[in-house]
Amino acid sequence: MTAPADLTKVLIVEDHRVVAEGLWALLAEYSDLTVVGWADSVAEVVPMAKELGPDVALVDFRLPDGTGADAAAAIRANDPSTAIVILSADASDSALLAAVEAGACGYLLKSASGDEIAAAIRSAAEGETLIPASTLVEVLARHRENARSSAQQTERLESLTPREQEILTLMSQGLDNRAVAERLSISYATVRTHVRKILEKLEVRSQLEAVAKAADWGFRHVEPDE
Repeated sequence: MTAPADLTKVLIVEDHRVVAEGLWALLAEYSDLTVVGWADSVAEVVPMAKELGPDVALVDFRLPDGTGADAAAAIRANDPSTAIVILSADASDSALLAAVEAGACGYLLKSASGDEIAAAIRSAAEGETLIPASTLVEVLARHRENARSSAQQTERLESLTPREQEILTLMSQGLDNRAVAERLSISYATVRTHVRKILEKLEVRSQLEAVAKAADWGFRHVEPDE
C-alpha cells in the first residue's frame, strides 16, 4: 500500500485481529494518518517494515513470539528513523523501561482515547519523546529500589542454614514446633532456637509472618532428610 507523502504512515503491530481492525478503523478517522499495514508478530515486523517504510509503528507490548520491546528493537535496527509508540494493557515499570531501552518514544495504555493515540502518533512522527523525563526518573528510582529490595530478600533467604531451611519448610506445611522436633528427631528446645534464628534473619515477629514472607520472596522448600 502506498500513501501520499504528506500523510503519516502507520504500521500496526498487534496479534489480536479484532483489536488491530479496531485500531485501523479508528486511525482512518484522522485525515493526516494512514495505516499502511498490520503485523501480528515480532517475526513479521521486519519484512513488513522494510516493504512499507512506516513513519510510526504502533506496537502492542504482548506478542505471541516476544514483546513490543523486541518488535521495537527489530524495527529500529532495520530503520532507526521509524518512531515507535507502544500501546499496551501492561502498566508495569518493567514494561515501560524495556520499551524505552528498545527505542520507543511513547508508551500508551489501551485505555487511551482515539485522540490521545492519534496525537501520540503525530508527535512521534515529529521526533518528539512522549515519555516525560520526570516519569522516567521516578520509574528508574522505583526499579533500583525494587532491585535492592529483591537482593536483600535473596540474601536473607540464603543466610538460612540447611537445618533452618528444613524447619521453615515444615513450618510452611503447618507443623508446630513439637511436630517439627518429632519429624527431625531433635529436641523441642533445639527447634525453638532454630525458629528464633529464622525470625531474626527474616526480620519478622511470628512464624506465620516468616512463612508468608518466605513464600512471597520465592523460598523453595527443602525436604528434610529422613
